[in-house]
Amino acid sequence: MSTAIFFITPIHFIMKKIILSGSMLFLLGSVTNAQNFVGLKAGISIPNLSSNGSEQNPINTGYSSRLGPDFAAFFETGITKTFSIMPSLEFSSQGGKKDGFQAFTTPDSYAAYFPPGQAPPYLYADYNSQAKMNYLVLAALGKFNWPLGSKSPCSIYVDAGPFGALLLSAHQVTSGSSMIYADAQKQQPLTQSAQSFDNTQDIKSDLHKGNFGAEGDLGIALNIPGGKVFLEGGVNYGFLNIQKGSENGKNQTGAATVRVGYAYKLKK
Repeated sequence: MSTAIFFITPIHFIMKKIILSGSMLFLLGSVTNAQNFVGLKAGISIPNLSSNGSEQNPINTGYSSRLGPDFAAFFETGITKTFSIMPSLEFSSQGGKKDGFQAFTTPDSYAAYFPPGQAPPYLYADYNSQAKMNYLVLAALGKFNWPLGSKSPCSIYVDAGPFGALLLSAHQVTSGSSMIYADAQKQQPLTQSAQSFDNTQDIKSDLHKGNFGAEGDLGIALNIPGGKVFLEGGVNYGFLNIQKGSENGKNQTGAATVRVGYAYKLKK
């Protein structure tokens, strides 16, 4: 309980600061007659799970990217002609997948195949596995915007900034069937026939409720009457290890994103 509180407290603090900053910037934009926009953007997230250092093991390594939805609502207030601040509330898909021969933690039911105290920490099988995690993300982004020409309706932009994230859901989804082996070389089969791996397990209680990190985007926008439409590609990365315990190693979240969006220009 104390570990969860330790991680969630700074996340709440960060989110409160971002909300306060967004409110102050809204007032600043109104006072300076800067251009203000509200908008929505949606697309796909291409997340993966990274591991490093001494916490690497057969369970937390070997992930590849999966696909998931990503969408956000934002408010943008101009500070200068080229710079603006953009608080954003986002739904972010995170996680990763493994397809093929891989390790899994030895279940108690299979530990009985070995002499007392000699069961290996991992068993092996050929199946598919996905770690699916969804976060609510509150970000505060600084944005630089450059027109492509004095009369061009198009502009390019980059944005970047910190975020705080709250875990909404987390599941480990497995599928397929396979013989089970005691070794990675398939020399020690433990079963005589293929076993089903079709299962969905809620793993939210195994993960920290909060995270924080940084994100950024590169995009192109087209000005239209009443607002603008845009296409952007971006990345995000969480700085904290997501697992509460260390028995399955430590991972950090991160994703590439591709989104399209529309921003409505608020009248002065």
